Order: sequence, then structure tokens, then C-alpha cells
Amino acid sequence: MLSRPRSIALLLILFTLVIYLPVLRDDFINFDDQVYVTENNLVQAGWTWAGVKWAFTTWHGGNWHPLTWLSHMTDCELFGVNPSAHHAVNALFHALNAAALFLLLQRLFKSMWANAFIAAVFAWHPLHIESVAWISERKDVLSTLFALLSLHAYVRYAREKYRPAFWWALGFLALGLLSKPMLVTIPFIFLLLDWWPLDRLRPETAGFKAQAALIVEKWPFFIMVAGSCIVTYLAQRASEAVMTLGQLSASLRFEESVMAYGLYLFKTVWPAGLVILYPLPNHLHLIHAAAAASGAVLLLFSWLAWRLRRTAPYVLFGWAWFMGMMLPVIGLVKVGSALIADRYTYLPMVGLITAVAMAARDLAAWHPALRKPVVALACLCLAACIVLTELQLPYWRNSETLFKHTLDLTTDNASAEVNYSAALERRGDVTNALIYCLRAETLTPEDANTHNNLGFYYLDLNRTADAVAEFQLATHYGPQKPLYHNSLGLGLVAEKRFADALPEFARASALDPTFVWSRYESGDALLKLGRDTEAIDQFRKAVLVDPNNYQILTHIAQVLASSDDPAIRDGKTAVLFAQKANDLTGGVQPYILDVLGMAYAATGDFDDAVKSAQQALDTARAAKLGGLEVIEKRLASYQARQPWTESFRDTSAPEKKP
Repeated sequence: MLSRPRSIALLLILFTLVIYLPVLRDDFINFDDQVYVTENNLVQAGWTWAGVKWAFTTWHGGNWHPLTWLSHMTDCELFGVNPSAHHAVNALFHALNAAALFLLLQRLFKSMWANAFIAAVFAWHPLHIESVAWISERKDVLSTLFALLSLHAYVRYAREKYRPAFWWALGFLALGLLSKPMLVTIPFIFLLLDWWPLDRLRPETAGFKAQAALIVEKWPFFIMVAGSCIVTYLAQRASEAVMTLGQLSASLRFEESVMAYGLYLFKTVWPAGLVILYPLPNHLHLIHAAAAASGAVLLLFSWLAWRLRRTAPYVLFGWAWFMGMMLPVIGLVKVGSALIADRYTYLPMVGLITAVAMAARDLAAWHPALRKPVVALACLCLAACIVLTELQLPYWRNSETLFKHTLDLTTDNASAEVNYSAALERRGDVTNALIYCLRAETLTPEDANTHNNLGFYYLDLNRTADAVAEFQLATHYGPQKPLYHNSLGLGLVAEKRFADALPEFARASALDPTFVWSRYESGDALLKLGRDTEAIDQFRKAVLVDPNNYQILTHIAQVLASSDDPAIRDGKTAVLFAQKANDLTGGVQPYILDVLGMAYAATGDFDDAVKSAQQALDTARAAKLGGLEVIEKRLASYQARQPWTESFRDTSAPEKKP
């Protein structure tokens, strides 16, 4: 039979999973999810040696968190690119975190119902939706689980003098830092626990030498977090996400950080107007006023916590936990343009909840008449958390609902305008996508990404001259980004200026030799010019860079199998590439099956060519896809024992083969 604490922990898991059931209907969103899953071939391939090696060596996404990458790879290995399954795993981690937090508090405080309240608020507070409903925030829920395990181990070490637990704490913290570097404050939380409730650091119970020894004993933790800080800074600087002092002065950073602390505190108490992107205020006088008001509140609470450090130590404990854990993300080192982010409160909020819960516990114990009102208020608080969370969760259904909600509640939010426009474009509403992206351009005229998006919308609308102009602006404002040079090349290709496009693709490849699409697009442009041998060379280089890219494998197979240039036609190699692409996609893609048929025919294997073409035709019909006539023509050709040949040269292009 389970003990009462374990029963409560199990109930926390079950209730939390029920509350978050709506996330199973949610899609991926177009903000970071493409970086982590939907456009990441290595992650989608699941567990591969190439993927594992990449996870431990990449700064992709502006961070070094290999365990997070491995976690996403595990999801893809088990469930494929199924958003419901990925969301379910996030929700499960969150529920486990709630139970782990409750059991940790039981080790520390022995106030079961207060501890249950703290864990329940943590689990059900609407500020934590972002960490759970956003697949890209797997790093949040995963790192927190390791952080809580590290704290469990440390408390056991401190209470029981069990030396192996010290090294378990170090190991769990290492795993947490490999999931998300925000845990760099955990060694300071150990010291905070030493002060209270472990009573190892208080002046009344430990002299100066004993206090110094408690600090020195944690030297492995401090070395580890220092290394994590350095790696994180280098990764974010490499991604150009860190703002320089020239972009944002030290005084303004300080004011915005003070304002952010105040906003986090306010939203914890009154979680209204929650959105995924909070823009910075446009006017300095607003920043000054908000920072002054925030600073006054912070000073008041800090003074109060210090005054109560002996009679109510949990107030200083909770306040220091919150203020300290928020420090890495408060904005002193500015990354990105957002003012605050709900996800950053995930673990820091525990300090505030603890201070309030322990104060309510003592208030109820102080006078029996207050017990019922305190319990009623606690129940009302939990009910409010559940209701607000259930009301907020539908906004996370997809990119369109999420960013429309953000635009409804914020003003001058260029990032939300861009992401909402991308969601509209995906739905096929290019005209309105262009309108919202143009609104973003007026807010941030020097943002290269906005110009890049505009370029593609103009391409969709066949306004190629406007597209090229926007891509040129993107390369002007982001000259070191290979993506923008590749986009400009695509715009020039759309205008049939193939020779002019080649230097842009070459520039993209020079800036980042691993940027595979510039090789691919360069090869395609060379084919249009009739420079087939050079084109194949580019395609092969692309395959070397990304050997599991089924799109590139399929295209090079098609060229090798069907080109009317006998100098490059190579049926055997085409079969190898097409078979690999077919294996990578599970043998269900009509286009790849069609190309596989071309490859078989190029080797004279017409029986397999007929089978592949027929399967492509059947699959395309079942999916109600177009282009069936071309596949039928190829099938007829194979049945007549004839291979399929075609020209990839654009005869309207004026350039001639050198």
C-alpha cells in the first residue's frame, strides 16, 4: 500500500496529465519547432551515430544542450514526426516534475499539505503552459527533472552525510546543464538550502571556518557551471543572438531587467494577458517609469524578507530562490528582443510559491479561526490556476491561433507579425501573409529575416522583381547569413538569371560549408544552364554534407537516371540514391517511388521499374495528389521496355554551355 506522500505524488501526476490533455490536439508551431524537429533531418532520423555526434558538437539553435537533442531524437525514433506524441512526452515530464518537487519539499519541510499546495500550483499555474505546450521547450521540463533529482541527492548528502549522494547531485546537475544551461544557479541554491532549512550555514550554527568549508566543498559544481556559462555565451554569440553594448546600453539593460523582475512577480500573482512574445516598450519614458515602480517593489520585498529572516526564514529563502534563479535570463546579458518569457519562470517560481505557502501555514497555525479561510483561499487559488490554464491552452493549438492571440494582446510586435504571416502563408493565404509581414517591416525596417520572408511571399505571387529586391535587402542587413544569399539566388533563378544566381549560391556555401541547400540550388541552376557535369558535382557535394537528405538524394537520382546527356547518366548510382531516399521515408512517397522507377529503367530493370511506377501511381491516387498523367506516361514507357529521358536545361535561358 502506498504511503500518503506517495499517493499525493501519484495524484499530482494524474491530475496534471488530465489538465494538459488538450495539448495532444496541438500541432507543431513555426517558432523554433522547425529548428528542433520539423526541419531538422538529423533529429527526424532518430537515433543515428551521425545524429548523436552532431548533438554533442553543434551550437545549432544558439545553445549547447546535447541531451535535449537526444530527447527529441528519441521521440522521432519512437513516434516519428507526430506532434501529439511529442506533446505527450512534454506533459509527462511536467507531471513527473510536479511529483519530484513535492517529494523534495517533503524531505525539506515535513508540511505535507503546504508542500502539496506548492507542487500543485507549480503544476497547474498558467505561466507554465509555455514550457509544456511548446515542443521546443522540452529543454525546460527535461532540465528541471534533473535539477530536482540533483536537489534530492544534495539534501540526502547534507542530512545523512551520505557521500555518494554528493556525486549523484553533481551527476544529475551535469545532465541538467546538458539539457538547458539555465541551471547554472543550482550550486547557489545548495548554499541557500544550507542556510535554511538545512541550518548548515547560519551564523548561529556554524562558525566562519565551517561556512567557508561549505562553500569550498561545492567547488566541482562551481567549476561545472562556469564551464557551462562560457560554452553558452560562445554558442549564443556565434548565433549572433547576444546584443552588444552598442545595441543596448548597460543602463538600459539594467532598467529593463528591473522591469522584467517586476513583470514576472506581477504575472505570478495575476497571470493575465499571457502571450508567447512580449515586445520591448518603444518609449524610454515608459521604461524609466516601469523600472522605477518595479525597483521600488523589489526593494520593499527585499527589505521585508531580510527583516523576517529569523522569524520567518522561508520568506527570504523563497525570495532569494526566485531572484537568483531568474538572474541568468533576466536580461543583463541580452539575448533576443523579447522583454520577458513565461517559460523562464518554470523553476524560479517555486521560491515565491514556497514563501506564500509557508506564510499561510504559519498563519493558520497561529489562530485556529483562520484555518478554514486559509484552506478555502488555497482551494480557490488552485481552482483559478486550473481554469486559467484550461482557458489559455486552446491558443496553443497551432501557429495561427497562437500568434493571432499574441497580436490581439500586444502592440508593435514585429516578431509576432512575422510568425503570424508565416502561419497564414502555410495555409495558402499569401495575400494576407504579405500584409502582416509588411506591417512587421514598418516596425523593424532593418530586420533581414523580415525582408527574406517578404521575398518568398512575392515569389508566391509571381512578383519576382519585388522578391529579388527584398532578398537584396536581406543580404544587405544580414551579409554573413548564408540563408539570405541562398534566397537571393532563388529569386534570380525565378527571373531565369541563372548565371547571376551562381555567385550567390557560392557565397552561401563559402559562409557555411555545411549549408546544404546552396549546393543543391547551385546544381539545379547549372542544370538549367546545360552545365550538367558541374551540376552533378554540386549535387554530390551536397550529399556528402547531408547524406540522409532524402530530397537531395531523390533529385540527384532523377537527374542521373533520366538526363538526356549520356555523359552524366548513371542508372546504377541513381538506384542506390533512390533506394536510400525511399528507405528514409518509409516507402510511401509517390515522388520518390516514381524516381526509383526511373532509376530501375535506366539500368534495364523494367519489371521493377513498372512495379515502382505503379506503386507511385497508386499512392498518389490514394492521397488525391495531382500530376498523375506524367507518372502514367512513364509507366507506359517502362511497359514498352523504354527508359525515361528528359532535359533539365531551360531553353529560354540565354546562357550557353561553356
